[in-house]
Amino acid sequence: MPQFLNSTDAGFDAAFTRLLTMKREDAPDVDRAVAAIIEDVRARGDQSVIELTAKFDRMELTADRLVFSPAEIDAECAKVGPEDRAALELAADRIRAYHSRQMPEDQSWTDALGATLGWRWGPVGAAGLYVPGGLASYPSSVLMNAIPAKVAGVQRLVVCCPTPGGVVNPLVLFAARLAGVDQVYRIGGAQAIAALAYGTETIQPVDKITGPGNAYVAAAKRRVFGRVGIDMIAGPSEILVIADRANDPDWIALDLLSQAEHDESAQSILITDDAAFGASVAVAVDKRLETLERRAIAGASWRDYGAIITVRDLSEAADLSNRVAPEHLELCVADPEGLASRITHAGAIFLGAYTPEAIGDYVGGPNHVLPTARSARFSSGLSVVDFLKRTTITRMTPEALAAIGPAAARLARCESLEAHGLSVLARLSRLNGA
Repeated sequence: MPQFLNSTDAGFDAAFTRLLTMKREDAPDVDRAVAAIIEDVRARGDQSVIELTAKFDRMELTADRLVFSPAEIDAECAKVGPEDRAALELAADRIRAYHSRQMPEDQSWTDALGATLGWRWGPVGAAGLYVPGGLASYPSSVLMNAIPAKVAGVQRLVVCCPTPGGVVNPLVLFAARLAGVDQVYRIGGAQAIAALAYGTETIQPVDKITGPGNAYVAAAKRRVFGRVGIDMIAGPSEILVIADRANDPDWIALDLLSQAEHDESAQSILITDDAAFGASVAVAVDKRLETLERRAIAGASWRDYGAIITVRDLSEAADLSNRVAPEHLELCVADPEGLASRITHAGAIFLGAYTPEAIGDYVGGPNHVLPTARSARFSSGLSVVDFLKRTTITRMTPEALAAIGPAAARLARCESLEAHGLSVLARLSRLNGA
């Protein structure tokens, strides 16, 4: 059974705080193992990757087989049926259209003193996308990571996707082709992250790494950050649904289970202003769990981390939601736009009863790579901007330098940086005819 909380109960705030701070994932001490893997890949390159792939993925490879050949990709893509192909093409089109609108513009202007200022945007040179393999192999994640990179103008885009036991997901390779990926490597784990960051004889290093993975992948991304950029360190999936009594309990139950089925550590929370409705949703969840294919995973998530919270009104619901800062937030209420105006922290908001979060996972258009573990308080989902760099531009005329240079020299003197100040004063001296 999930937790049942009521905001009018004594001790509610303490119980709600405990809910927010629950430890929702196993945190094995993997950092030491990951550090050793990274150093080994740096030292031995391809051979290290090959040996680690044999050890962890039961795949015997040679250097020339680390990457899928065009012929292999052709063969796998041919296995994709017409309905799956059409669904992925629709998703790709919508994701591309949405992210194309995110492209920022270069700016340049001349201020009142005659100084020209501005900035310009440019893509990272190369990006590497990590895509989990095996049972957690998601072609939608390929599209969500690769398409923004291509829209940004990234010239070289590669994917690392493990194929445990040699099992390949044709949909992943088809999605990679749809998104314009240049190469797909059949490697995974911390060794793949290390190879992307530092390069090997076969694998060229990249500038930025994005994409989800297990604890080893997350630890590796932490360790290579600084050498390369990363998107985020994602935790287990989460959903918060704010719903009033006018909803179908079964719909809300399915929305909650849509995240619970991801992972036993996922979290699904319902906030409602009607206790009877919350109880009916709980009954609907139990009923659906009897037949759900991933009921063992979803059931454990719902039992250990699920919650149904009854509040006085929807205003209070919004306040609690902002404390949760959920990855996914559904507003299944009569006036979702009005309630959304009160939301300050959320990775993605889904408005109205006919906008299930699952639409956002696949074909809505916005990105499904979102901040978890309350990090929506300070970060955003993946976007085109994650694959861009902003370079500032400054040009001084003699008149502009004469106007603001003395202040720069003064501040340099305050900071005891003599050469800084002299570099300005030397030019001012020339302008003054000295």
